[in-house]
Amino acid sequence: MQRRAQREQRDQRAKRVNRVLVCAAAVPVMLVAAGCSSDSGSGDSTDKAAKAAASASASPSPTVEAAAYGKLPEPCKTLSKKTLEDLVPKGKSGKEGKSDDISTRGNCSWNSLDNNGVKGSQFRWLNVSMLRFESDVTRGPADKLAQEYFEKQVQDAQAVAGAKSTKSEPVPGTGDAATAVRYELKKKEGTFKQQTVVARVENVVVTLDYNGAGLAGDKSPSADDLMKDAKKAAKEAVAAVSEANGAGGGKASGAPSKAPSRSASKSPSKPASPDASEEPAKDASASPSKKPASKS
Repeated sequence: MQRRAQREQRDQRAKRVNRVLVCAAAVPVMLVAAGCSSDSGSGDSTDKAAKAAASASASPSPTVEAAAYGKLPEPCKTLSKKTLEDLVPKGKSGKEGKSDDISTRGNCSWNSLDNNGVKGSQFRWLNVSMLRFESDVTRGPADKLAQEYFEKQVQDAQAVAGAKSTKSEPVPGTGDAATAVRYELKKKEGTFKQQTVVARVENVVVTLDYNGAGLAGDKSPSADDLMKDAKKAAKEAVAAVSEANGAGGGKASGAPSKAPSRSASKSPSKPASPDASEEPAKDASASPSKKPASKS
């Protein structure tokens, strides 16, 4: 009996030890499972962050439509020999203004003095200036910047100090937008009749200034005749810009652009900022509409 009781006690102790060992063995398995679960959650977060970063990097950067025209013609070759003979009959070869970038800005001027002896003389002064704009993601597309500058040029021509009988009118068939401004300006040499035609073709602004005066007693030229010649020359200069960029004379003949231009005289924009790409070099843009040339 005693031995039997001892065996039963040993069996019960063995069962208790086995239960302890089984529980002890189960703890690491649970920890490992918990650890895997924790790692899995961390991996999910990392994957989400990586996907978010990839999505952000894949977002497109701000873009703006590229400028239509990338160059300018030679300033002194924008007008034909025939046109120059008509506008500055006694003129010499054109004088090209200084420019720090001939692909962005340029100008050329001509003057003529037809001396009629005791009857006086006829003076003419002609200037063609061009300014090309590039697109900018912060400031906008090139044609928009050109339009703003076009409007500013028209406003400046309309607000010349001392000008008399100022008149403005649209010039159809010349680029995407064109406005002509005329006025008279009295100087000690005589009364100068000024014609300014400002035109935009794509991202280029062409400003043509033409003035004439009868000096030393000669009669004043006809403002209508001067304006007719100025419009003709401006149209030719605009065509030269298009041709320099392989676009033929489409814009010069009035073909509309993708975005129709606003009327400069009705809805002027704010003046263009004094950026190097917007303001022509001083030597290349001496505005004859503000300061008629004197005899050379």
